Amino acid sequence: MKEKIDKILAAFGSTKAMERLHVDDHTEDIIKNIDGTPIGVSNKNVLYAGLDELGGYYFFKTIIVGDFNVKTVKGATLTIEAATFSLQLKSDMDELESEYSNASRRSITNIDFEIEKEQVQLLKKKGIKNFMLSSKRRKVEFTPYKDKNPTS
Repeated sequence: MKEKIDKILAAFGSTKAMERLHVDDHTEDIIKNIDGTPIGVSNKNVLYAGLDELGGYYFFKTIIVGDFNVKTVKGATLTIEAATFSLQLKSDMDELESEYSNASRRSITNIDFEIEKEQVQLLKKKGIKNFMLSSKRRKVEFTPYKDKNPTS
């Protein structure tokens, strides 16, 4: 019903109604094209991650999709808590900025974290309790994602 009202208002030139009806293909395409499954979820965010190696240096590459929106020159930290260990990773760059979409009301934030080769082996262990992402004055706690319909 609300969409029909927005269509009528948009026809009369309401820019707010037009924004609500606008489909942000760019953001939606990014979300659809994220490889893999999420590793963590919070109330309003999803955390995707993967490991990458470049010239002997390792990176924990993350993508956060949801309401986490940041613009900072002080970087971010990712704390990983498990039953047998705790890791605190620092972003490889201090300047971070989310891409925000008014239409979908979602942000996409790419953050790469520096990680040592020994720490990579810890991430492969089971028993991770949570992930805590901190940047600026914003903290988001993610619980490990459990796929309810595994494809394998």
